[in-house]
Amino acid sequence: MSSDATTAQAIGKSAMNKAFWRILPLILIAYLFAYMDRVNVSFAAASMNEDLDFSATVYGLGGGLFFLGYALFEIPSNLMLVRFGARRWIARIMITWGLLSAAMMFVQTPMQFYVLRFLLGVAEAGFYPGVIFYFASWFPTCHRSRAVSRFFIASPLASVAMGAMSGWLLALDGTAGLHGWQWLFLVQGLPTVLFGLVVLRCLPDSPATVSWLTQLEKNWIADELAREQAQIGEPARHNVLSAFRNPRVLLLGLFGCLLIGVITTIILNAPLILKGATALDDKAIGYVVALGGLLGAAAILILGNHADQHGDRWGNAFWCCIVLAGAVLVIGLAPSPTLVVIAYLAFSTICFTIPMLTSSGWAEVLHIRELAVGAAAINTLSQIGAFIAPYGWGAAKDATGSFQPALITLSIIALAMSSLLLVMRHQVRGRALRAAATA
Repeated sequence: MSSDATTAQAIGKSAMNKAFWRILPLILIAYLFAYMDRVNVSFAAASMNEDLDFSATVYGLGGGLFFLGYALFEIPSNLMLVRFGARRWIARIMITWGLLSAAMMFVQTPMQFYVLRFLLGVAEAGFYPGVIFYFASWFPTCHRSRAVSRFFIASPLASVAMGAMSGWLLALDGTAGLHGWQWLFLVQGLPTVLFGLVVLRCLPDSPATVSWLTQLEKNWIADELAREQAQIGEPARHNVLSAFRNPRVLLLGLFGCLLIGVITTIILNAPLILKGATALDDKAIGYVVALGGLLGAAAILILGNHADQHGDRWGNAFWCCIVLAGAVLVIGLAPSPTLVVIAYLAFSTICFTIPMLTSSGWAEVLHIRELAVGAAAINTLSQIGAFIAPYGWGAAKDATGSFQPALITLSIIALAMSSLLLVMRHQVRGRALRAAATA
């Protein structure tokens, strides 16, 4: 390696180390709060549904309405993020969703449940694709999976936090005249508002605006990102309509629709599934969910590093999909309580690695000028699955009295997802080979 290349490598390593430590802890904590406030209703479900006389269909529709609100406002929110900057817009998102999450403690009727879940989705819309767009202005491809994995572990870590906290919070039932599920929403919602103010104060806007990078480090980031964009090629158009006509966006959106539908449905109902299949109490179920979160966090970090080192994030995601399908099938067949717990832990270990791997690859296939709208369009299509699947799940449970038919259907969907990943892997590899041949 030449001395110039060695120097550039050292500059790049220094720049990325600084960016990782200044940015990723803030985004990780923000996403942890986001995920916790999104799915804490799963721990509240058993007692809340009993206290308020909600059926599985009511709960399923309310659980899914979050994602309908999220999907409808994804693109407008991401356009606002581009206009006002990631720091201001992510802080706004956190403050509003924290207030609405805490307000869930006041729900008394199905309509109130529907409205607040929908508004919570509207408030959080744009957070995840906004972060992916923000990362594309900081982290080149060879560092991006690690960057995404470092904040994506918030999803399983939220399961750890909820598993550890929720049993205790639900046990406060009757304290100060509140139900346990009301304490859960209150205690897990308000800290998000406070951390939103921290993000507003501390999150850096762009490499060019910070004082903690040297000029050489700023130049290295700009040069690496420019090289990546040159390989992708200029987009013909990059407006909203062209995003929904882009075959790559549609393929990724279809995959996301299926994936998020499967994952969200299982997570929103995990405590209910485990209670029905194993007869564990609330605290024991919380410990199982927490253990699954720890395993999931480890898997995200390991596969994030592996993807950056070997460059085959789409192939890794394919094998994760195969494991996911098998785990869901075993949960559905419920051969024994022990096997259900093992299958749930396998699901928890692998489920979040798939969206981490695929979303870190969005910037691999979309030019930076189409990424803001394109990422929001992909996530919009993805959230449709998160709306439809929980509602269908609840209706199937009420109709059949069992989770089994829906779980077997979800395992088949997971197998179909794996074929879409092979198509995307083929496209990405073909583009890289053509770019190498041209060079």
